[in-house]
Amino acid sequence: MAEAADFQGTSASPARRWLRRTGALLAGAPLLAGLLQLPAAAPADAAGQESAQAASGAGSVSVAVDSLSPSAPTEGDTVTVSGTVTNNGKQAVTDAHVDLRVGPSIDTRSSIDTLAKKSDDVQGPVGEEIGGKYAEKFPKLIPGVAEPFNISVPVDELDLGEDGVYQLAVSLSGETAAQPWDQVLGIQRTFLPWQPEEAGTKTKTTFLWPLVSTAHMAAETGSNEQQTPVFRDDKLAEEIAPGGRLDQMVSLGKGLDVTWVVDPDLLASVDAMTKSYEIRGADGTTTPGKSQEIAKNWLAELQQAVAGKDIVALPFGDPDLASLAHHGTKVTGSLSHFKEATDVVDDTVETILHVKPSTDFAWPVDGAVDPSIVKVATSAGADKVIARSDSLQDNLSYTPSAARPIGGGTTAVVADSRLSTAFHGNLTKASASTLAVQRFLAQSLTLGLQTGKQRSVVVAPQRMPSVSQAQAMAEALAALEGGNWSEPQDLSAAAKAKPDPAANTKVPPASTYPRPLRAQELPQAAFEQIAKTQDKLDKFKVILTRQSRVVTPFGRAMNREMSTSWRGDDVAASTYRSGIEGYLDGLIGSVKLIEKSETKLSGRSATIPVTVQNNLVQGVEHLELRLTSQNPTRLKIGGDAYEEQQVTVNGGHSQSVKFTTSANANGRAKVVAQLYTEDGRPYGAAVTFDVKVTEVTPTVMLVIGGGVLLLVLAGFRMYTQRKRAAAREAAEDGTAGTDDDADSPQDPVGARQHPEAPGDRLKEESETGSRAEAPEQPSDPTPDTAAESADPSGTGERVDR
Repeated sequence: MAEAADFQGTSASPARRWLRRTGALLAGAPLLAGLLQLPAAAPADAAGQESAQAASGAGSVSVAVDSLSPSAPTEGDTVTVSGTVTNNGKQAVTDAHVDLRVGPSIDTRSSIDTLAKKSDDVQGPVGEEIGGKYAEKFPKLIPGVAEPFNISVPVDELDLGEDGVYQLAVSLSGETAAQPWDQVLGIQRTFLPWQPEEAGTKTKTTFLWPLVSTAHMAAETGSNEQQTPVFRDDKLAEEIAPGGRLDQMVSLGKGLDVTWVVDPDLLASVDAMTKSYEIRGADGTTTPGKSQEIAKNWLAELQQAVAGKDIVALPFGDPDLASLAHHGTKVTGSLSHFKEATDVVDDTVETILHVKPSTDFAWPVDGAVDPSIVKVATSAGADKVIARSDSLQDNLSYTPSAARPIGGGTTAVVADSRLSTAFHGNLTKASASTLAVQRFLAQSLTLGLQTGKQRSVVVAPQRMPSVSQAQAMAEALAALEGGNWSEPQDLSAAAKAKPDPAANTKVPPASTYPRPLRAQELPQAAFEQIAKTQDKLDKFKVILTRQSRVVTPFGRAMNREMSTSWRGDDVAASTYRSGIEGYLDGLIGSVKLIEKSETKLSGRSATIPVTVQNNLVQGVEHLELRLTSQNPTRLKIGGDAYEEQQVTVNGGHSQSVKFTTSANANGRAKVVAQLYTEDGRPYGAAVTFDVKVTEVTPTVMLVIGGGVLLLVLAGFRMYTQRKRAAAREAAEDGTAGTDDDADSPQDPVGARQHPEAPGDRLKEESETGSRAEAPEQPSDPTPDTAAESADPSGTGERVDR
């Protein structure tokens, strides 16, 4: 308005008067509106602040503090602050300068929280400028362009007083065309801990350094003797590779005095990668893994980092204690899996890291506890629970020591919530990381100044920090260890510290458990699916000759199914569980009965073969094959309705089991073949087939038997007749001219000496021929018998007779 030109057709004076009146009206309009709304709005109304800020250009410049060194200065140090200023407005800023401002000391931890939430509010108190040569000037800040700054000030110039935490602000002041006077256009506040001399009583600080990852291995292994493991993906290799998240955790942690918290599953997975392993792709195929050297180097570096340090081992797979407590205990067997996950810890960690870990700590997610969580956490042998102060709250004016008894011989180690959450969020920007470090140090020093008594404080950060978060944590810890108000302490010592008698020891009820955490828990259906998989495994393992090849990988996979890492990712968790169960179904189906087509039996008895196929690489035993006739009046098996036989089949082979059958009548009989385990539970699917019986009836058998008997008798008669004829002939030749009495039956000797006359033989033969041509008598055997079936057996079948 001040730069407006005169309008054409008017003199200068009227134009200026018109402009002044218009400007006055416009300037008064906001004031009038404010007066009209005064009863309904407070003087500090946020909308009013934003309007005033926008009108003046305040806040139009963003200030980023990328580094502050040293983080906790002492006497004689020089504080160096560097960062950038960016003009986010539409007008250029002229005569700009960046200054440091030191505000009053901050006495309470809650005040630190409040200031951190309004760290860039230009309307708040900013303190006096240090100014002079400790300011950096910019003739002009162009919109959208970031300009770096670097200011170094001797700590003596900061005019710091007593020990404590001071507000340190970096402000940018300048002019705009709309507001041509010097004003603060942007600011960034942070904290400056000041403890120049050693504290008389130092706070003992325990910082947990977690090595936890997601589930990378499935239950699948190779068929070779080494059981080559199969990984779901190659993401673990990325995490342990140089610059990866877990690589940074080890590299940064080895130079710090921390308590390592390790998931044995991570160690086992990396150890498996040091040998031959496979990676399953999205298309289901596997390719050889190639990160053996990376895995060996990571493990070697970790072994050096943890040597002589305090190590806490979580149960295998880091089971979700809250999910177990709220949903898993409703499903039989869930706590057994948790116990197994705890039992394998010692062997896994000590074998790989050569260090004996502590296994008596349980760590619920975010340290949130209720009575059921504590009960589950201690069910597998742990007697210490890592909680957090925003769950197990204290109504005190100071922060008590971490350890406190909560009943039943259990100790709650309560981590400080402010310190534990200091490194949450996105810290990829240097400015965000620097603010997190300074805030952490400020909270730690303020905590130490609350009372003259020594206290033990525990810091339990997030389970899987990102690279930027880990770097910020390491920077803060390095500064803390170099400070004068804290000293490191391992978790085991913190748990044994004398409890504060005023501290809260009552575990909060389940109703206070945070809803956001409850919404992320594994549902009851997840534990039911795990139980179903376990039931299948129990039935399957009893038939195996080498159970450990299956039981161990599936047991560890089911531990991973309960992992805390599945929180917030229900789809991935469900996919993993279904994949484990599906793979087990495939192994169970590798031992099966071969389908049979219709079998034909002729004759009174026969054998039926049933084939058992084993496509596993190991043998199976303790199986019974039962063959049952559903029509035993027609077809009996083994003299009854069914018969059972033991089955043993080598890996990669088939075994035919033969059953004896007996037929009582012609027709079809349905037969069922079913495998059973030794405890009588069915194994696999049954095979049903028909048996066609073409049995010879009993009447036909009698006729055939009678015919055979008649043939035997006729033969015997012919034999005796010929024998007598031969005897007479011999008698006649030896006793020629004797009386006929010599042929008498009463004289056998004479009969033998009388030769048979040629005429007599012809006569007898004539009589025999006449008898042969005589009509058939009723007692003669039936000439036609039932024809035996010549039909072939079913395809692929062999019937023994």
